[in-house]
Formats: sequence, structure tokens, C-alpha cells
Amino acid sequence: MAYLDHAATTPMLPEAAAALTDRLGTTGNASSLHAAGRRARRTVEEARETLAEALGARPSEVVFTSGGTEADNLAVKGLYWSRRAADPARTRVLASPVEHHAVLDAVHWLGEHEGATVEYLPVDAHGRVHPEALRAAIARDPDDVALATVMWANNEIGTVMPVRALADVAAEFGVPLHADAVQAFGQLPVDFGASGLAAMTVTAHKIGGPYGIGALLLGREYSPVPVLHGGGQERNVRSGTLDVPAVASFAVAGRLAAERREWFAREIGTLRDELVDAVRTAVPDALLGGDPSPEGRLPANAHFMFPGCEGDSLLLLLDAQGIECSTGSACSAGIAQPSHVLLATGTDPDLARGTLRFSLGHTSTREDVEAVAKAIGPAVERARTAGLT
Repeated sequence: MAYLDHAATTPMLPEAAAALTDRLGTTGNASSLHAAGRRARRTVEEARETLAEALGARPSEVVFTSGGTEADNLAVKGLYWSRRAADPARTRVLASPVEHHAVLDAVHWLGEHEGATVEYLPVDAHGRVHPEALRAAIARDPDDVALATVMWANNEIGTVMPVRALADVAAEFGVPLHADAVQAFGQLPVDFGASGLAAMTVTAHKIGGPYGIGALLLGREYSPVPVLHGGGQERNVRSGTLDVPAVASFAVAGRLAAERREWFAREIGTLRDELVDAVRTAVPDALLGGDPSPEGRLPANAHFMFPGCEGDSLLLLLDAQGIECSTGSACSAGIAQPSHVLLATGTDPDLARGTLRFSLGHTSTREDVEAVAKAIGPAVERARTAGLT
């Protein structure tokens, strides 16, 4: 099989799997005061320190969650509630229209149920929010803005956002900026302290760690209203008994993602470029989604639009030949409608239905690229023929 859907999830690193299994048989609640609890707490705090170092943060800024979706919800909803509580006039939420649904649906929910005025920031043809667009949106009435949220890098088309410049604009007006960095961690130089962000989301299973564990990087001056109430284990903003084995495994994966990032960007980026060239050679009218400049997109992302094709048909044709990819976000798979990301960039809806995302990872090989090069031309021809019948 040629697995080219690493943006959905990537295989666990052997080191992370070993860290997980080594602790599965160990008993101890990290909130207990006896010896077993203290051992579990030590594992958690050492993992917190490791992740903080990998992400350019202080250990106290790492809040463990059940994954990226929970972290996004805690950031968006929690910051909105806390800012509105301090000043009831702050009800405007600014968001890019190309966000992952974990952010988009949370923002939409605030508008439907919590009195938020949701405003979507304009993006260019590559899906990028520019600092001047954020400035114009905030400047219309800085006193009513609760928060802004713009992802670090897009999960579908791979476009990288100017996070530091956006954070600088937000800081001028005292507006907290959150970024979903789920796709960026391990591929781009992610440094929470240097970013200027108020909050940042990461998750383990995109970097070779286990499912069901993630983190919200949260500036110490921010106290979002909790989404989950209970024991207040994580800085009193997130409750729940910590999954100690998963936390330990996440830390190992995070450390290795940071240590190997330059290798990953260079080697996997080279494979990505070869894949792009192979697809363009086999299907000359294929259109590359996102920023065409390699430095403006994730090194592991190759997103294409194929005129006259249905993306689902292409996906199944490739799957039958042992090539696993996607049409976009895994969270939207099977939904018969064009990608909201592509529509936001101004892409024609018919063209937006004929997409494939090839996303590479630490197990990708040149043989994977060669398999795509061999299969994509006949698959597109067959899909187009089927579309005419």
C-alpha cells in the first residue's frame, strides 16, 4: 500500500509506541497523593516540560486535552466567554473561512447560541489571510472584538499563514489570537513564545503519537472559561483524569518532531516536489491547490484539482490500486459538497469537487511517488469518461 494520507493521521513512531506500551501496565492517577500518584504526576510533568521545550513554550502554558478538537473548542469558546464576561460588549469573533471544522463549527455555535457576531476574514486565492485584512476588521470597532482565530497552516491545501504578523496586529488592539497548529507542528518552525499568540492547538496523532491526546498552548495571562467542569486538573481550565501513558507518548513524539523537523522538511519536501512534478506530467491540466511556492506551503502537502472529475471517484480508483489519499479533510470525508476551503479562495464549485490531497509523512518513500505517477493518469482518464456517461 502507498499511504499518502498523513494529514489525516500518521503511523505511530516506534519510540512513541514504546513509551505508550511501557506505561500501560503502570497504575497511578496523577492527582493522587500516594506514591503511585506521585510517580504518575512526575511522568506528566516531565512530559509537559518536554513538549514545552519542543514548542518554544513554558511548561505552565501546556494544557493537556483529549486532542485538537477539544483544544480548539476550549480556545474559541473559552476565550469568547471570558472576554465577554469581562466586557459584555465584546461579542465579535473574527475567523478565517478556511479553518478546520473544529474551529469553524465552534465559531458557528457561538453565533447560534451565545450571541456572538461572527465575521469571516477575507483570504486570497491561495487561502491566506493577510495582516492588513485582520487590521481592517479589528479597526472597525476594536472594543467589540472578543478574539480572532487563524490556523497556522491549512490542512487541505497546505498554505502557511503569516502567524507572527497576524499576532502583531492583534496585539496592537489587545485582541487574543488563537491558531490551530495541528498541521504545522513537525513541519514548520513552531515556537509559541516567539509567535505572539494567545493560544495554540496541537495534537499527537499528526506527529507520530497516539490518538486521543493533544494540548492547548495557553498564555499565562489568559483564563478561558472551561468547556469541561470537574476536578480542574489542567490549570483549572480543563478537567479530567489525565491519560498518563498517552501523555508520555505524546511527549516523545513531540520531542522527535522538533528534533527531526529540518530533516522532515528537506527530505519529505523533496518527495512532495517529485510527486507534484509526476502528477503534472501525467495530467497536464491538473491544478495545484494552495500556494504554488514550496516555501509558502507545508512540505508534506500536495493538493490537486482535476477538471472534469469527481474527487471521490478518483480516490476510489486509486484506492483499488493500493494508493490511499483523500479529497480533503478526513472530518469532511463522504460529504457530497465542495470544500469550504476552496470555495473561500474563489474556486469554481465544479472544479472544487474534483480534488485529491496527497499528504506525505515519515514513512513515505520514492516508491509511493512512483505508484502515484503510474496510476494517476489512467485514473483521471477513467474518471472523466465515467463523468460523461
